[in-house]
Amino acid sequence: MYPPIFATCKADAGVTALLGSSPCRLYLFGEAPQNVAKPYAVWQSVGGQPANYLCQRPDSDRFSLQVDVYADTASAAREVAIAISYAIETSAHVTAWRGESREQETKDYRSSFDVDWFISR
Repeated sequence: MYPPIFATCKADAGVTALLGSSPCRLYLFGEAPQNVAKPYAVWQSVGGQPANYLCQRPDSDRFSLQVDVYADTASAAREVAIAISYAIETSAHVTAWRGESREQETKDYRSSFDVDWFISR
């Protein structure tokens, strides 16, 4: 079981207005197709743990995700980051805003944040 970030974002009109719906430009494993339209976002699992107990099997898992948004402008990167965080905040917790930067090679603007998602087994 993995966090349903893609399904959650694809079901949100605010996200699909910015990232499209067919396809929704939110990609797994931090990898987007080459020459993908902007803006787009990538996510990857960067950690987590089961809710361990001494007397029983874990009943949930915590997944820590990193989300990175890439766009042609700083305002577009921020707008997508806000839309994604808004879409997922009823199911997950934004735990850190990791900052903004500009990619040296592509000159894309990047906004990054971390999410913790608790999944019941």
